[in-house]
Amino acid sequence: NGLEATRHIVAQAPGTRVLILTAHESDQVVREVFEAGAQGYLLKSDAGHELVAAIQALLDGKPYFTSKVAPLILQGYLGAGSAAAARVGGKLSPRERQIVQLLAEGRTNKDIARRLGITVKTAEKHRNNIMNKMGFRSLADLVRYAVRNRIVEA
Repeated sequence: NGLEATRHIVAQAPGTRVLILTAHESDQVVREVFEAGAQGYLLKSDAGHELVAAIQALLDGKPYFTSKVAPLILQGYLGAGSAAAARVGGKLSPRERQIVQLLAEGRTNKDIARRLGITVKTAEKHRNNIMNKMGFRSLADLVRYAVRNRIVEA
């Protein structure tokens, strides 16, 4: 995915400036994109009129984010993020995101273990850790949160 690609690009070529082009308008995704090392964030819906400006900003060594996510960035900066994001500590690890995606797809712990090359016990441990970290009591709550915040696609 774009986050993993960004992490890899920045690790392999630290001077590379990364512009993320996405349909996601979630504070969680915005935060993770910049934490991954991207310097720009552009919504696909804004690309027609903002793409050149975004590329120019990155070429000039400046960060760029589409105006539609400015309120999300400001909220995050001021610490006024959603209660759910605060519960999570604002961040899921890449492995946790994988697990959440697979859970949202209806995969069992056994399926997850097989797909990720881990033991069933490890898959169960990841699931429990995510549930505790996020403060959810049911898988339905976790999936609902993940879909609403575009951590996963429905």
